[in-house]
Amino acid sequence: CMVIFTRMATKDLHKPISILFCNLALSDLFSSFSGFWISMLFITNPDITLFGSKDMLAPYSLYTTSILSTIYNLVSIGIERYLAVAESMRTRFRVDRNHSIAVILINWVLAFFLGCLPLMGWNCLHTEKNLSVLYSPFCVNYLIFITIPNVVVACIVPLFTYLRIIIILRKRKLRMKACGQATGTYKSAEIQVARTSIFIWLLTLISYAPFFAGVIFDATNHQCPIDLYPGVYIFRNCTAMLITMNCLGNPIIYTLKAKTLGAKLKALKCLSASRVRACTI
Repeated sequence: CMVIFTRMATKDLHKPISILFCNLALSDLFSSFSGFWISMLFITNPDITLFGSKDMLAPYSLYTTSILSTIYNLVSIGIERYLAVAESMRTRFRVDRNHSIAVILINWVLAFFLGCLPLMGWNCLHTEKNLSVLYSPFCVNYLIFITIPNVVVACIVPLFTYLRIIIILRKRKLRMKACGQATGTYKSAEIQVARTSIFIWLLTLISYAPFFAGVIFDATNHQCPIDLYPGVYIFRNCTAMLITMNCLGNPIIYTLKAKTLGAKLKALKCLSASRVRACTI
């Protein structure tokens, strides 16, 4: 909430990347509230969270939607940062507010569509075949369909974008050095991007890897849910706590760290045109 209110109240922060940061905070807030809803159901009626019930469809679907929206926002931020650096030497294409708003709308529509598929009929309420143990009444094939592609996207795309940013900054630093100009700005930006990308990767792995492992276990498990109580359900609760911690970690990384990172990237974009002219002369 602090991130959302601060960015909405500050006019200087109404930029494309700031809009994406604000939407990421909104997705994290949505994840926290839907997780709180599931927690209250567990407190008031633990049996429906263990053995599944129609009452769990809506909260689980909203929780899935919020997680997917967070993943898509993280990927969008990585792509925007890459375009900000890769296109700083060109003037043909620039990411503006309309592009950011369009990306946000697409992210939410896709997240709601995929997250609400169980509400549209893809659930195992009336059959025990292919029933998920951890997230009943979800079906195992639905969890696999949702988890594997999005885990691949969440891991591969940020890896590519941030590595490309570091490579581009390093190449430009070498060009500046060849022209006999100072390279301190590029070196500082390269270090900042590397640190931020490491934090992002560690937070993503710590938050979502146990959940992915739980889905794989769910798909390969053939035991009765009663035999798995309480250990496997404690593990499920721990995965939910880690996802909630990710919602707390995102504002720290993308807001506190992004101020310096954004200033460095802005300086690179503003100075790039004059540096090109200087090298040309």
